Amino acid sequence: MLIIAEKINGTLKKVGQAVLDRDTAFIQDLARRQAEAGADFIDVNAGTPATREADDLVWLVETVQAVTDLPLCLDSANPKALAAALERAARPPLINSISGEESRLTEILPLVPGRTAGVIAMLLDDTGMPKGVEDRLRVAHKILERTRAAGIPDEQVYVDPLVMAVATQQNGALVALETMRTLRAQYPAVRFSVGLSNVSFGLPLRSLVNQAFLTLALYEGLDAAIMDPLDRGVMSALLATEVVLGRDRFCRRYTGAYRAGRLCRPQ
Repeated sequence: MLIIAEKINGTLKKVGQAVLDRDTAFIQDLARRQAEAGADFIDVNAGTPATREADDLVWLVETVQAVTDLPLCLDSANPKALAAALERAARPPLINSISGEESRLTEILPLVPGRTAGVIAMLLDDTGMPKGVEDRLRVAHKILERTRAAGIPDEQVYVDPLVMAVATQQNGALVALETMRTLRAQYPAVRFSVGLSNVSFGLPLRSLVNQAFLTLALYEGLDAAIMDPLDRGVMSALLATEVVLGRDRFCRRYTGAYRAGRLCRPQ
């Protein structure tokens, strides 16, 4: 499974201030630590107003790439900022994200073909946040019709089934899992990505809830997650689940993490 490191996000207070202050050392330390913890992609989100977002996102791209060779996930709904950052990306990045909203399909989708490693597609549209599985499937069909028309193969589309916080929507995780299961049967090549921490918002000991959902989502075929690779509990759960599901050939990732001292030891 691809680990998309989530912590360079300008909506977080310390990161946002670092972006404003051009605090290179802070951002590079965060990038380096996430890479060392096992990330496959580094998400970069400026989180600043549209008037300055392009400059800020480009700065983040250049700052992070100076200390790691990992590919990036360019996180923005601003097509101008994405286009500017894409020009500076040293390796094909992921684009986070498109959706069923017409503006994102028309303005962001053209940036994807031939220049990126793929795109994350959130299952919402201009009518708002879908409540159930059927509405999510309707949005997915629309998005995949458009991505195929744009020449993007299904295996480069990472569908985000929109995991809702179980503290406020008790079946939020189950709806996301059922959406994944149904779409996998209809579109076998499509991949799935989630924003892992969404499921635990508002709860204490959030890591435990994240671990439980991650284990279930991996069983349903989860391919990627925007998550915190510095959370050793979550990382340990991920690696152990991949072993059990036969997704870690010869247990190499698990044993490598053990030797590196990155696994949580049970108490």
